[in-house]
Amino acid sequence: MVRRRSSGARVRSRGSAPLFAALGDENRLRLVARLCGDGPMSISRLTKGSAVTRQAITKHLHVMEKAGLVHSRRRGRESVWQLDERHLEAARRHLEQISAQWDQALGRLRALVEADMH
Repeated sequence: MVRRRSSGARVRSRGSAPLFAALGDENRLRLVARLCGDGPMSISRLTKGSAVTRQAITKHLHVMEKAGLVHSRRRGRESVWQLDERHLEAARRHLEQISAQWDQALGRLRALVEADMH
C-alpha cells in the first residue's frame, strides 16, 4: 500500500506491520540489540545469561525471521542467527517519514493557532 502525503512524498506502509510487531516485544528488542552489538550468534549464546528459555528465544527468532529481521545459517550442529540490516534500515526510514509527517502537522497547527491570535 502506498499512501500520499499532502506534500506529494510517498510513505510505503506495506509490510511494515509485521516488522514493527516483531520489534514491539521487549525480548525481541533485546535480541536485536545483542545481535547488533555482538554480531551473529547461536541460540546457545543468545540464551546465555538470560532468564528467557532457549525455546522462547527460538520462538522469538522465528517471529523475527518471518518479519525479515533475521536469518540463520548452519554452522556445524548449530544455527547462527544474524540481523538483516536492510529491514532495520527500512524501519528507520519509515519512522523518519512518520516523524516528518508529525512535524508538518504540528507546523500547520502552530500556523493556525498563531493566525487566530492575530
